[in-house]
Amino acid sequence: MSNNSSLPDGALPRVPVIGVQESLVTIDVSGVPIMKNEVGYILVGNERLKAEVLRVQGNTADMQVFEDTSGVKIGDEVELSGEMLSVALGPGLLAQVFDGLQMPLTALADSHGFFLPRGVEVDALDHSRKWKFEPSAKVGASLVAGQVLGTVAEGPFSHKIMVPFNELEPVEVTWIRGGSFTVEEPVARIRRADGVERELTMMQRWAIREPIPRAMIRKRLVERLYPTDPITTTQRIIDTFLPIARGGTGCIPGPFGAGKTVLQSLIARHSTIDIVIIIACGERAGEVVETIKEYPETEDPRTGRSLMDRTIIICNTSSMPVAARESSIYTGLTLAEYYRQMGFHVLCIADSTSRWAQAMRETSGRMEEIPGEEAFPAYLDSSIRNVYERAGVLRTADGDIGSVTLIGTVSPAGGNFEEPVTQATLSTVKTFLGLSSERAYRRYYPAIDPLISWSRYLGQLEGWFSEHLGDDWVAMVQEVQQLLVDGDAIYRMMQVTGEEGISLEDYVKWQKSVLVDMVYLQQDAYDKVDSSMSRERQTDSFRLLKSLVDKGYGFNDRETAREVFTKLTSLYKNWNYSAPDSAEYHRYRKDIVELAERHKGGPERRAAERAPDSEA
Repeated sequence: MSNNSSLPDGALPRVPVIGVQESLVTIDVSGVPIMKNEVGYILVGNERLKAEVLRVQGNTADMQVFEDTSGVKIGDEVELSGEMLSVALGPGLLAQVFDGLQMPLTALADSHGFFLPRGVEVDALDHSRKWKFEPSAKVGASLVAGQVLGTVAEGPFSHKIMVPFNELEPVEVTWIRGGSFTVEEPVARIRRADGVERELTMMQRWAIREPIPRAMIRKRLVERLYPTDPITTTQRIIDTFLPIARGGTGCIPGPFGAGKTVLQSLIARHSTIDIVIIIACGERAGEVVETIKEYPETEDPRTGRSLMDRTIIICNTSSMPVAARESSIYTGLTLAEYYRQMGFHVLCIADSTSRWAQAMRETSGRMEEIPGEEAFPAYLDSSIRNVYERAGVLRTADGDIGSVTLIGTVSPAGGNFEEPVTQATLSTVKTFLGLSSERAYRRYYPAIDPLISWSRYLGQLEGWFSEHLGDDWVAMVQEVQQLLVDGDAIYRMMQVTGEEGISLEDYVKWQKSVLVDMVYLQQDAYDKVDSSMSRERQTDSFRLLKSLVDKGYGFNDRETAREVFTKLTSLYKNWNYSAPDSAEYHRYRKDIVELAERHKGGPERRAAERAPDSEA
């Protein structure tokens, strides 16, 4: 039994351990106030093992431990902090690599080497570094949560220092100063309506499982907006056929070796967003190390600086504790929401949510909860939905517009998209980029299967597409999507009957669908030009391609059709590899148009011309 009735002022309550099951520890909390998600520290000799309360039942509570529990035994003391699992928010987050609990891995390695001892904690933000704070609020100003007190320069961005997000009622600024300060030094003082004053620093803390804007939305201090425009990823198949809204959600499920890592790297590097947050949740250490090495050395195509300058990496590999893996997604999302409050557009990539769900399954099993399908917890659907609902567009208290776009990769065993995590994700997100092992085997990259993938944003953002790309854009895209479906059906028929078993007209239609696949859906990630195509060039390319597949050709036999479309494919690929406005660019485009013109007409076109008369 715990006895904390005579604690001195400021002392934290301590309770005993009464059960240990791998990373799950049960404690006796008789007579001690405790809350779910509260942080506690298991005291093992000189070590303090961080843990989080998962469940409270009567006089006992279950905690998941974020460290190896070797040596923890019944009777050991647990010190309760009275605080929920939280992260530090302030300048100095960008260009950092954190673990799932927001401990900077570089600082940990510098102070303790590459093999980290148990129970070590390091401040997420450098408390010795000084930042030049430029105040924008005046003494006497009345502010609310999320409004700006001043700014500091952080990399290429102006980092806003805001009124703490839990100050939901108006406060008065009674004192503010400019100059160079650490994140711990006070820069302002505010007074609440009840006369209580509070000193503010450039850093605040926030519980990771509580969305930052939730209480502010209820108070109508901020406003959640409907996504109205897409992000440009510069990947043709995504931007044209499977768009993702700015502030929207998407998922990339696919089997091992289908190119998820390369695709998410291209999206992070080239998308029209301000800040990238990569959450490496339970992935293999080799892939994570490659990301950590690649980003600092990669030039940001938007700023010309290192891509890492506007990136945060949350690194929690499969070799790290399961409990920390489960918390890493919430850590990354909280950082994304923080920058959204400043009016930035943030892209959050979670790789992979399958490993996160598996961590939940392990913890749920140890807690002996009733399992759902494939032993995942019964609340798997709601947990996935709660994660993706933290994405969105927000009008902040200062009137700025910020967004969090969330893309989660899913790694279903054997590429089985019917398993629970994939299905729960598909019921939540609005863009599904399904990777195909068959396309990857053929070296069709990105290996997104256009026949199973979909995006609800193509219709929802029709107004944006009509305004910026033309009133006919969505209709054209849908026509080409139908061509791909028809071409696949013809190809399957050919597998049974051979080429001679289908009409020449169907054979030409199949060749048109193959042309679309070869020259537009596929993109060379390692070519300097083709790896990234601007929205303007995509629009020009797609309209040219649409004119080619709409054209009637006068072929007399399949061999001629095959030769012409092979030449068109070769010319079009060379055009894709040509730098914009170069001599090669204009030459290849001219050759494509001339080749198509030489073979236009014939039975296919005459049949199309007769169709209106026959209907009449």
